[in-house]
Amino acid sequence: MDPWLVVGLGNPGPKYAGNRHNIGAMVIADLAAAAGVSAKQHKSRAWVSEIRLGTLPGGAPGPRAVLAQPMTYMNVSGGPVASLVQFYKVPLEQIIVVHDELDIDFGSIKLKRGGGEGGHNGLRSISQSLGTKDYLRVRLGVGRPPGRQDPAAYVLSDFPARDRVEVELLIGDGVDAVTDLVHTGLEATQGRFHSR
Repeated sequence: MDPWLVVGLGNPGPKYAGNRHNIGAMVIADLAAAAGVSAKQHKSRAWVSEIRLGTLPGGAPGPRAVLAQPMTYMNVSGGPVASLVQFYKVPLEQIIVVHDELDIDFGSIKLKRGGGEGGHNGLRSISQSLGTKDYLRVRLGVGRPPGRQDPAAYVLSDFPARDRVEVELLIGDGVDAVTDLVHTGLEATQGRFHSR
């Protein structure tokens, strides 16, 4: 059975670890931790964990999934993603990219297949490297910057301490959304998360 590839976008290194732009990578870290697996460096220039995602009815292990966080900067994440797709022979319909989204209220999640990149350089790089925009996205709302703050500065700043609980809830919802997407498909998962 072909594996799923779940990519969490972010920038590498401790300087960026708590940034809004790294919320996708935070979801990947939680998925790996829940499976009791630690990430390993892969030749594709990504941190990778191979897991079984959730459990099937009756208790059997869920589908195979490759969790990945590119080791490159966000705006060149497409190269590692394309290499992983080739290495693991992942079909296009089983690629999920988890990322921050300015145009969604903080704490909300939206899912879609394909569409534009909304100025997101990580998505643009992936679309260029894959030669298509037709992959699944789990879009984690970080909201718009306040006042006239530059959107780039906003996503490259940490979540404020007062939002810590909300951030943890958002990461948990991201984990659930990825798991649901693999187990029940796009429409059912949209129905669950878009109605909130």
